[in-house]
Amino acid sequence: MRPLVVTMFTSMDGVVQAPGGPDEDTSGGFRYGGWLVPHFDEVLEAQMQAWFEPAGAFLLGRGTYEIFAGSWPQVPADDPISKALNGLPKHVASRTLTGPLEWAHARLLEGDVPTAVRALEESGDGELQVHGSAGLVQTLLAEDLVDELRLVVSPVALGTGKRLFGDGIRAGTWRLTSSSATPAGVLLCAYTRAGELRTGSMGPEYD
Repeated sequence: MRPLVVTMFTSMDGVVQAPGGPDEDTSGGFRYGGWLVPHFDEVLEAQMQAWFEPAGAFLLGRGTYEIFAGSWPQVPADDPISKALNGLPKHVASRTLTGPLEWAHARLLEGDVPTAVRALEESGDGELQVHGSAGLVQTLLAEDLVDELRLVVSPVALGTGKRLFGDGIRAGTWRLTSSSATPAGVLLCAYTRAGELRTGSMGPEYD
């Protein structure tokens, strides 16, 4: 079974909405679109390229699919991220889109999303990668389908917007497998699932 890996740009307070531009997602009156851009440097770009290398296919929500389909086909094929996104299969979860999709190698998921995703995990080679797609990620986390989280934590607090973890997420423990920081202050963290949530007590009375 291949791993399902989620890569998300997030603020310090867990907001994942519209990191790449002011018009990316203004739903809910969100007005801070593009908050990641001032902190994007060559180190972050190199890490993103490295994270794309093991991809075998992509799983995208409608919003992220539409943003990617409108931009990445215009990027030269010698860019490693462009090569992956344009050349590999893309599976799109949407209640509103109808097929066939125009972006090469893209198709709509059919039927129940968790069931369809489990089938994708059981077939094919390489990682099944999710980028952005906040609503879809909420579903995947609630169904305990995410094997690895790669978080790009920007040094900003937004106070409002769609968040990575919301109501309905299954409680559990994650293991930090790698971490580093860019010169711009962005944290690059990778986590894998580590089982059930454990609790304890702190303080001298418990020694």
